[in-house]
Amino acid sequence: MVVTGGGAAPVPLSPGTRIGIFTRLFAIQASWNYELLMGIGIGFCVEPALRSLPGGPDGPRYHEALARQCRYFNAHPYLASVAVGALARTELDGVPGDRIERFRTALCGPLGSVGDRLVWAGWLPVCSLLALAVYGLGGGPLRVVATFLLAYNAGHLALRIWGLQAGWKHGMRVATALSSRVFRDGPAYLARAGALLAGIALPVALARVIGPGQGRGPLAGVLVATAVGSITLVRMHGRAEGWRIALGVLAAFVLYATVLRHG
Repeated sequence: MVVTGGGAAPVPLSPGTRIGIFTRLFAIQASWNYELLMGIGIGFCVEPALRSLPGGPDGPRYHEALARQCRYFNAHPYLASVAVGALARTELDGVPGDRIERFRTALCGPLGSVGDRLVWAGWLPVCSLLALAVYGLGGGPLRVVATFLLAYNAGHLALRIWGLQAGWKHGMRVATALSSRVFRDGPAYLARAGALLAGIALPVALARVIGPGQGRGPLAGVLVATAVGSITLVRMHGRAEGWRIALGVLAAFVLYATVLRHG
């Protein structure tokens, strides 16, 4: 069944088609290349929905739509699910091909910038600092790794599920979903959470690395690293995030303390 006209309610995707599209999202970058970037991956993910076009997989509309969806495309890999859902909806709605191509082009910028700010600059460092805090509070290697993996994967799985549903629901009006407060205010809230976690994680992690009775050598390293990090942060204000510098200083000190212990 195909819905004609972008304003009508979409025909629900069958459970099998929805599962097929969602599982393919995890391989959306498998065919990444410098010419098309993730374009082939978009076509690969949309393909299960295109089988519902008149004529099925052997019909001309299927081949035209699949060729169109395999062209150049670039976005954040997690928010690409929004594009997959929206593009599948436009193809099944019978939107003219030239409009779909313009729509694909318009999606690239927002889905790339929003995803970078929300995930790479927000969620990833928060999960890293959370795992670092678990380490500083005495967590073993398994607990630290599990904390990071569970938190990070819960976030990106939820984002993929939401994106596919939002894209399919809104179609060419998907901009309304991307203008929600989650995307407008989410990066700022994550930055504050990251700063809070950094204030907790760095001291307790450094205290555990130093350990009791290690003398003045590691303490001097802490003081030097703190001074260097503070000066660097002030000089690079507005050009680099503080959490990157903090983690860089911590990594340098961990290396220093490890060498000192085994030297």
